Amino acid sequence: MILEGIVTTVAAAGDVNIAPMGPCVESDMRRFLLRPFNTSQTYRNLKAHGEGVLHVTDDVLLLAKAALRRPDPPPELVPATRVRGLVLRDCCRYFEFRVASLDDRDERVRIEVEVIHTAHVREFFGFNRAKHAVVEAAILATRTDFLPLEEIEADYRKLAVIVAKTGGPAEQEAFDFLRAHVRRVTEERALAGGRS
Repeated sequence: MILEGIVTTVAAAGDVNIAPMGPCVESDMRRFLLRPFNTSQTYRNLKAHGEGVLHVTDDVLLLAKAALRRPDPPPELVPATRVRGLVLRDCCRYFEFRVASLDDRDERVRIEVEVIHTAHVREFFGFNRAKHAVVEAAILATRTDFLPLEEIEADYRKLAVIVAKTGGPAEQEAFDFLRAHVRRVTEERALAGGRS
């Protein structure tokens, strides 16, 4: 099963990387599999320093911003308990982990990790269609380089209805942020096509 969350890792210089990621997990959450691209900062950080933190959160605005760039302003972070890493202060629960194995022979790296500490911070808000729609929109926004933009825009039109009907201000802001990104990419491609 894929669990959508946010992974924090630390670079050698101490900079934190905040990345949405959907690891393959089992219900006991003792181990899980991360599959970042070999061009990602998450991969580079875990290869250099095999520790990090997976967060379960209902903050879709943070997830949307982290999907496209470093969140600004950055979220509040606190030191992890058992790994050299950082924990999102406003998450629902988190899992500190160490890399058990790393296979980077393919474009999608396979990083198996072992959970060494977990904690509950606050209650999960609950199921909400708008939050799920924003997660789907964030995933699509990260794929504008290889998915047809017409398909992404068609999906966004459907997701917009869900967000409008069932979301609150945070979900709407997150969706608007992602939609603006897709519009920019579409406009840039149209301008580039017009110049050729």
